[in-house]
Amino acid sequence: MSNLLKKLFGTLLQKPWETERAAIDNAHEGKTFNISVQKSAVIIIFGIATVLFSLIFTSYLYTLPPDQDTNYLLRPNLLWLNTLVLFFVTYFFSKITNDLKKKETLKVKRNLLIVGGLSYLFLFGQVIFWFQLMKSGNYVSTNSYFSNFYVFTALHGLHLLGGLFFWGKVSSKVLKSDQNKILEEEKSISALSLYWTYLLIVWLMFFLMIYIFNDAVIAWCKSLIT
Repeated sequence: MSNLLKKLFGTLLQKPWETERAAIDNAHEGKTFNISVQKSAVIIIFGIATVLFSLIFTSYLYTLPPDQDTNYLLRPNLLWLNTLVLFFVTYFFSKITNDLKKKETLKVKRNLLIVGGLSYLFLFGQVIFWFQLMKSGNYVSTNSYFSNFYVFTALHGLHLLGGLFFWGKVSSKVLKSDQNKILEEEKSISALSLYWTYLLIVWLMFFLMIYIFNDAVIAWCKSLIT
């Protein structure tokens, strides 16, 4: 991830009009970035998803009525557990990357199954939390806080389901293949790892903004509105 960012921003700092830079540019084969097709697709998805989530955050900031109460969300341990689950998913993806480098294909298969199981566990936990909210009388129409909460978690869940679809395709190939074929899936697995890292980052931003520091954020929103 860090190497990718260096390549992206490093290219932005280049000066192609300079003679030395032009000589270097003319020497390469035409590939600006050493990025696989799979990672390129994931980066495009990042751009689209970032716009969607940014719109949700913006609507949250500017649609809160000044007189709306700040004591909204329940304080169960379930959201903390779900956040921990996403951290474990990222951790096991890093293990898969190391296993591929060491050509330990049995561990790759096992850890891919763990990643899928944890992802479904996260979705299951979110559904349970929705039922908890509705049981307590907090629905999409209750106020703007809960409407944003439901919309965000639904979109995040849809993105996770999309990732699980491609995880299923890659995992089915890996589980049926021998060692050499598994190693050929390295680019696809690396793209999946990058995708799940992005989902974790988006979830953490939401978690901090609407759950951990929701009262402080709402107070700031009210100051903007008033």
